[in-house]
Amino acid sequence: MLLKDLFDNFPLAMPSSIPDAEVTGIAIDNRVVKPGDLFVAMRGGSMDGHDFIHKAIDGGASAVMGDRDLAEFSVPYIRLENSRHALTWLAAAFYGEPARRLTVIGVTGTDGKTTTSNLLYKILIAAGIKAGMISTVNAVIGEEVLDTGFHVTTPDAHDVQRYLAKMVEAGLTHVVLETTSHGWSQHRVDACEFDIAVVTNITHEHMDEHGSYENYRAAKARLFSSLEWTREKSQGNPRLGVINYDDVKSFAFLNEHIKVNRINYGVGEEANVRGVDIQYSPSGIQFIAESKDFRVAASSNLVGAYNVSNCLAALTAAVYGLGIDPQVAAQGIAALEGIPGRMERLDMGQNFTAIVDFAHTPNALKVALEAGRTMTKGRVISVFGSAGLRDKEKRRMMAETSAELADLTVLTAEDPRTESLDGILEEMAAGAISKGGREGETFWRVADRGEAIKFALRLAREGDIVLSCGKGHEQSMCFGKTEYLWDDRTAMRAALAEFLGVDGPPMPYLPSQDTPEAEWLKG
Repeated sequence: MLLKDLFDNFPLAMPSSIPDAEVTGIAIDNRVVKPGDLFVAMRGGSMDGHDFIHKAIDGGASAVMGDRDLAEFSVPYIRLENSRHALTWLAAAFYGEPARRLTVIGVTGTDGKTTTSNLLYKILIAAGIKAGMISTVNAVIGEEVLDTGFHVTTPDAHDVQRYLAKMVEAGLTHVVLETTSHGWSQHRVDACEFDIAVVTNITHEHMDEHGSYENYRAAKARLFSSLEWTREKSQGNPRLGVINYDDVKSFAFLNEHIKVNRINYGVGEEANVRGVDIQYSPSGIQFIAESKDFRVAASSNLVGAYNVSNCLAALTAAVYGLGIDPQVAAQGIAALEGIPGRMERLDMGQNFTAIVDFAHTPNALKVALEAGRTMTKGRVISVFGSAGLRDKEKRRMMAETSAELADLTVLTAEDPRTESLDGILEEMAAGAISKGGREGETFWRVADRGEAIKFALRLAREGDIVLSCGKGHEQSMCFGKTEYLWDDRTAMRAALAEFLGVDGPPMPYLPSQDTPEAEWLKG
């Protein structure tokens, strides 16, 4: 493709001139540049892609784009106002505008995005629709499942467009696309031509990135704004916003913000689609979903009140956005057996319940502990940490939540990065103490996460529940600037095997196993 062809429908400020150069791919990392690639240099938090332009050219880049005034390169350099913003539109053009040939359902929110995306995907499959899904866990394209990365965020713009193009090529007609606030604030999904937008909730998270709750909420709201700029498609445009009536902090704002069709869901009496007659058990949930148009019984293998909300979100979007029969939608909900790292139960014969969950925000931890309480008549024991170089306020908030809702709490590591792990644990301990926690009696600090899980299992008695929260499905943990392979589920199995004296996997390695005086611990 010629470079100038990428700008045929470019909606941003055009560059002053576009040289005749042929591009065969797009790259944003100089280390993966292939001959013929367009290298898009972007500024990041700790690195600037413009500093690696020469390396990209050495790797074979045929042209470079950036947003700094630079010159003297051996290949054409095009200056844009914002290369990160431009990337999403350039990638869409390179891959043939794939979103225009798909019905695109976007899902956002602080907690529950991945679960709601999976529920919607199952509903589409139950309805006989050829659908794909891009989540923060993986991309599902027919029988192909692609990993989307170690840590949770929306894939980069050119990867999203590549996945969408593969779906079109595979003959799919619909896609469920999970989107994060980072994805919206960094314009990664601006060119995805959304037709339906769904929000789960907007609670405290990412204050380090957005600065305030209002800014964070505004980033999420861009999903709903995007419904207005989606172009007409041959298959039609539902242009429907689906919002959570029960999420008090976001509902009024979004209800006013959305300028296209909108509908809400919840358990409140005034919700458009309501969940009533709700029953909880250790093995799942049952409820009736009703509106002025239908009344249908639904059941799910998922647990906890928050998953009633996620089910209602998916059902509402499917029925009112896509015209799927409510009974078929209920069948799709029932078909989802579970999601890796989301309230995932691990049983190796112990006489208590062991669960791994992704809860890494104050609200997610709250609802996970509340769900755990419905699953046992014994004690609730929580294990969790709080990430370094991220929102510091939630360290205190999460510890306060656990001190109030769990019987016993074990504070540990969760991606400390270059911060002092001791310092993070000190902030969390202060939060627990502020809510009546007593160190050595109701809460403990165990820096090494593997040892923390082992310690929690030793605390457990018959009928208790142990929840290891914060990592879920993730496959690594960051100490310093190094990502160490880590899976909480493997760690839980290793700890259970040692506890029970049976065969099991080895505990994954973290540098915190070596010595508490290690350099990373000091920050």
